[in-house]
Amino acid sequence: MQRLQEAYAEGLISHEELDERLHQVLTAKAHSELVSALAPLAKEHTDTTSTIGAASGRIRRRGAWRVPRILKVESAFGRVRLDLSRAIIEHPVVDIELQLGTGGARITVPHDAVVEVEGLRTGWKDLRYKAPRSSRPGGPKIRISGAMGFGRLKIRHARR
Repeated sequence: MQRLQEAYAEGLISHEELDERLHQVLTAKAHSELVSALAPLAKEHTDTTSTIGAASGRIRRRGAWRVPRILKVESAFGRVRLDLSRAIIEHPVVDIELQLGTGGARITVPHDAVVEVEGLRTGWKDLRYKAPRSSRPGGPKIRISGAMGFGRLKIRHARR
């Protein structure tokens, strides 16, 4: 809703279009319905890339934060906690590239997300991810790639 209000304030959509899209967002039952309401707005930011980095200490994102199309996370020493369960995901596919030295990472994805981890290389410890038995179509695809040194990556789906 906030993104639509920002688009209206910036003059990107008309008042009638704002009303129509707000109705779509408020009555959406699946992530795909939200994507269709926000897709024209996301086209202007299709190749957004953000980098979060820290030499040491924690990297933490949670709550209602906007997830870019490509998120690069770089940490030499420290833990990484990314919670996408209540995040604003405007793209049908999100790429998360991890470059971690020591320290583990935990990523919580929306309950209807599809997770791909084929592009991830782990060093010392392995990956902990158990795909859900049944998945609902329409959720975002989260592709995780990169390299982890001496930490473990744990991925879990949010309960709701």
